[in-house]
Amino acid sequence: MTVTQAMPVRASANGSRWLLLGSLALNLFFVGVAIAMAVRAPAPTGWDPNVFVRVERLSSTLPQADADLVRQAMQAHHDAIDKAQNDYHAARDDIRAALRHDPFNVDDMRAAMARTRAARQAFDTVIQGVFADVAAKMSPAGRHALADWRANPSPNGKRQ
Repeated sequence: MTVTQAMPVRASANGSRWLLLGSLALNLFFVGVAIAMAVRAPAPTGWDPNVFVRVERLSSTLPQADADLVRQAMQAHHDAIDKAQNDYHAARDDIRAALRHDPFNVDDMRAAMARTRAARQAFDTVIQGVFADVAAKMSPAGRHALADWRANPSPNGKRQ
């Protein structure tokens, strides 16, 4: 056997080793990505459509006495808040239903939007009334914490 006959075999074996090593590295990379995706915790959104959940998150950031005041006020007005919230969510569902209706009727859509605006205003009136009443009873530190609270704080502390 001559040197020229042996070289292609050696180059082929050497190339196969690099191909095997590259394939192994690529597989390890994909396994690592899959494990990272499976283990990674979902990022908290900070926003929940249920006002009671959002107010509980807010209350946990207040001084204890002020948090208790907020919780008591929410409980005292629970039925009115719940009704206003349900009415608002139902009105939003009416918009979705109008969008899905075939044939589409723009007047139905506008009417659903008007109902949603009215329901949102009624919801805001109830919630804001509760917070106006409770803020008058809170400590200055609690009111400042309430004013500074953000559902989704950005990393640099600015409003999103």
